[in-house]
Amino acid sequence: MYAHTVDLPLPLDQAIEKLKATLMEAKMGVVSEVDVQAIMKAKLDHDIPPYRLLGVCAAGIAKRVLEADMNAGALLPCGCCAYEVSPGVTRLCLQDPGTIATLAGNEAISAAMTDAQSHLAGVLAKLRG
Repeated sequence: MYAHTVDLPLPLDQAIEKLKATLMEAKMGVVSEVDVQAIMKAKLDHDIPPYRLLGVCAAGIAKRVLEADMNAGALLPCGCCAYEVSPGVTRLCLQDPGTIATLAGNEAISAAMTDAQSHLAGVLAKLRG
């Protein structure tokens, strides 16, 4: 499995704000946001429903990854996409940190991703609760 999903009974912007608040409680955060809908319109004159990409990270975990292998920065931050599956219901799809561990093939990175997985499990439980 490369990602964990959770559907929230909230419009897109409110769901993203809830995600950010929940991540913050877990000492994680959103470090980047990309409005894919706006990019598709600007670059391709193509209309799609609202769709966002979010970069999710914990500074301490990122530090451990970079100390283990500077090239592993190409795998950071963990990706998340957000979009409405129906009006007022937003799906958050968060990258599984185990995917990074598998790709990196580095014991120190695997240990950091195990910690990230633990943090993320708490976030997902809180969002689902």
